Amino acid sequence: MMKQVKHTCLWIAAIGMAAGSCRKDTTIVPATLSPVTTPEPDAPYIGMYQLNEGNMGSNKASLDYFDYTTGIYKKNIFAERNPTVVKELGDVGNDVQIYGSKLYAVINVSNKVEVMNVADTKSLGKISIQNCRYITFANGKAYVSSYAGPVKIDVDAPIGYVAEVDTSTLQVTRKVIVGFQPEEMAVVGNKLYVANSGGYRVPNYDRTVSVIDLLTFTEIKKIDVAINLDRLKVDSDGDIYVTSRGDYRQTPSKLFVIDTKTDAVKKTFDIGASNLCISGDTAYIYGSEFSYNTGKWVISYNMINVKTETLLHSNFITDGTEKSIKMPYGIIVNPATKDIFVTDAKDYVSFGTLYCFDKTGKKKWSTLTGDIPGHMVFVKANK
Repeated sequence: MMKQVKHTCLWIAAIGMAAGSCRKDTTIVPATLSPVTTPEPDAPYIGMYQLNEGNMGSNKASLDYFDYTTGIYKKNIFAERNPTVVKELGDVGNDVQIYGSKLYAVINVSNKVEVMNVADTKSLGKISIQNCRYITFANGKAYVSSYAGPVKIDVDAPIGYVAEVDTSTLQVTRKVIVGFQPEEMAVVGNKLYVANSGGYRVPNYDRTVSVIDLLTFTEIKKIDVAINLDRLKVDSDGDIYVTSRGDYRQTPSKLFVIDTKTDAVKKTFDIGASNLCISGDTAYIYGSEFSYNTGKWVISYNMINVKTETLLHSNFITDGTEKSIKMPYGIIVNPATKDIFVTDAKDYVSFGTLYCFDKTGKKKWSTLTGDIPGHMVFVKANK
């Protein structure tokens, strides 16, 4: 788990700043506004929330918002909208999603899911889940993956679980044990698929995807895939695309396709795959592979036709802007316009950058974000 290891290494340096980085009173902290593009008042998606992780131990997770209707990017809006929340969002924002009228931000080290109103990001409550990682939804329920233990590299780290949460009461209703250090999830039919990493137990990584029956909320199968699994996305045919980060030494990162009809791996792509977004028939993938052998990062960009399951050998950034991106860290594609958004975490300790590319891969605009931008979700217009 390279990202977690890197954050842990920086934690000691950052912890001394933590006391001064969180607000101790109810002073309203104004958001920073930056015009970035031409307003689109009739856009099918009126905005996009950007969750910035913030370096571990610094209590600097923050929420930004790009407003399509005004063309303005608003940085650090949670503090302004919630002046009575003393510690603001908390420590390490790891996922952000929308379900119904609520916005859910998974705050990893603060052991909580912050629940907000989508329309104005006013806090509605918190769901307490230890070392929570990712969130997904189905049938009025939220599903949150948990490492079930402290933030610590440990060969004896506990096995993880997924918590089921009632989205009306925000109460945990059931839990199911999965694999070690579970990461991203997806629902296909009545099954929940969970990528297990085992990242805290290095070198004894997990290598499975857990399959959960949502009716009984029991694990019905473990699919053997590869070590150190992380991101997991589903395409329109119900196939699962799951990334393996490898071991940062001899075993490289790869991308695997799981057939959910047979619950077995049916294809392997030998490409670096750190994160991906599937939009229509295309999967947009970037790889940011670190090697302890060379001490270097290898950055790559690829696309896959998910209908034919073929690698297109194409960089989805076509104007050379990728040379300016030091550390790609998040990706999402607007379903309506096919604009591609990529974040740059840079050195993990300073402001990041959000890039917007049109569907042909040419840069439209960019803007500064909070620290370590990595998780985005679109807000659909109410029409």
